[in-house]
Amino acid sequence: MQGSANLNLMIKAARRAAKSLVKDFREVENLQVSSKGPGDFVSKADREAERLIKEELMGGRPTYGWLGEETGEEPGQDPTRRWIVDPLDGTTNFLHGMPHWAISIALEHKGEIVSAVVYDPAKDEMFWAEKGSGAWLNDSRRIRVSGRRSMSEAVFATGVPFGAKKTLPATLQDLARLMPACAGVRRWGAASLDLAYVAAGRFEGYWERELQPWDIAAGLLLVREAGGMTGPVREGADILEKGAVIAANEALFDSFARVLRDQ
Repeated sequence: MQGSANLNLMIKAARRAAKSLVKDFREVENLQVSSKGPGDFVSKADREAERLIKEELMGGRPTYGWLGEETGEEPGQDPTRRWIVDPLDGTTNFLHGMPHWAISIALEHKGEIVSAVVYDPAKDEMFWAEKGSGAWLNDSRRIRVSGRRSMSEAVFATGVPFGAKKTLPATLQDLARLMPACAGVRRWGAASLDLAYVAAGRFEGYWERELQPWDIAAGLLLVREAGGMTGPVREGADILEKGAVIAANEALFDSFARVLRDQ
């Protein structure tokens, strides 16, 4: 695997955290039958994974800033660079013993994502990209977005809001308009992997609202470097700031976006 020193550091951090999470994941499966339940255990696993990643990344680049799901934002001595980290994307899947979750690490430079890693330990799939160098899977397989050009053949991914999230009505409207026009919609519960799958051509596109920067930062670069397009749900908005994203291959992006924006 050939990459920059920063990328190699990111991959090392992801693999280190993965060892801890895989061990904890096996334990979660045992905890399913307990009366107390695994919730507290999983939150500890999440925090420990972020601690390991932070220790690795900040140990290697102590002047960089930091934005993590568990520990929040910390400015660095170098104001132009920061790590953006989700130590466990797909926590609900993890909690229920479902092997579809990931570690997401992005490096931002002057407001732009320049390096990205999304690692799925359960399947041992390491998606990675650097600006201008393409997107890759594991050691040497270059990945590209799907070549499908017809909405009727396309499979899309999204996240359906849970609990009392205010975006549920808009998402239901999206589904009502989109599903008759496409081959299917999947909701797999890990935004970083949804974007990685778009980059790898497994999904033709993905959209979701009310996300956090650590959910999507790495995945956005993967899609772009795999030849895809990304944009905000509301035209003109900042994707990372507003947390609403559309991603697809170039042939379908405009049609896909038109369906989602026509409200």
